[in-house]
Amino acid sequence: MSAYPRPELLASADWVAESIGRPDVRILDVRWRPDGSGRAGYAGGHLPTAVYLDWSTDLVETDEETGLPLLAGPDTVAAALERAGIGSGATLVLYDDNASLFAARAWWSLRVYGLESSRILDGGLHAWVASGRDVSNARHAPATASYVPRAQPRMRLVTSDVRAMLGSPDVLLLDARPPAEYRGLQGNARRLGHIPGARNIPVTATTEPSTGVFRSGDALREMLLRANVTRGKRLVCYDESGIGSAKLAFVLALLGHDDVAVYDGGWSDWGNRLDLPVDR
Repeated sequence: MSAYPRPELLASADWVAESIGRPDVRILDVRWRPDGSGRAGYAGGHLPTAVYLDWSTDLVETDEETGLPLLAGPDTVAAALERAGIGSGATLVLYDDNASLFAARAWWSLRVYGLESSRILDGGLHAWVASGRDVSNARHAPATASYVPRAQPRMRLVTSDVRAMLGSPDVLLLDARPPAEYRGLQGNARRLGHIPGARNIPVTATTEPSTGVFRSGDALREMLLRANVTRGKRLVCYDESGIGSAKLAFVLALLGHDDVAVYDGGWSDWGNRLDLPVDR
């Protein structure tokens, strides 16, 4: 992981194994399934001392106006962290079993509220099992904790923010969806295509398909180079619903970009509104 400018954002299975039991380290299992069976997966076997957190309910609230699932407010997120035994000084390890998609969404959600000492287990649960280590069926009782949120508003944008940025030479929009959706050939919104000026970096290509581990620093930098992503601009990531865009934001942070935001709502909002411009 030394090829990454910020390797401390990732945790190897070895690092996690050595850190289990440290009083400042907390492990969160954020596996998720649309049918709600993520918690059952946790009950069937998880990393020792891990606590389960359902990011889709604990860190998300439905917007009353649009009906979209958006990042919850600071009090809701702080309460979820405290229930999981995570205080303001904790070092957090997040993992899932789906190429870190949900771990990255949780990572970004918590970073928005000031939790900076968090890592993603590279390769997730699969990497842990592949390293020969055992999983646990024990239900870990969270410690008593207090979390004080510190909002980082530049990390989260909504539709009005992105609309105001269109055409700005200081902002670069990055579309994390598959190329067919970016080009307007597929999609579920009322309109197909992408936000004008956005460049396509398919987030599925940022991890190895066979293992779910993040690609090398050189390979990731090559992806950014092909999309003409350079330093010195504010980077705004979006996808359909904020999951893939959070993973792309994580990759950008891993590569040392420090002014990265996620457009919460993404194409699910932009593509369904007839008053906003679309390119194909």
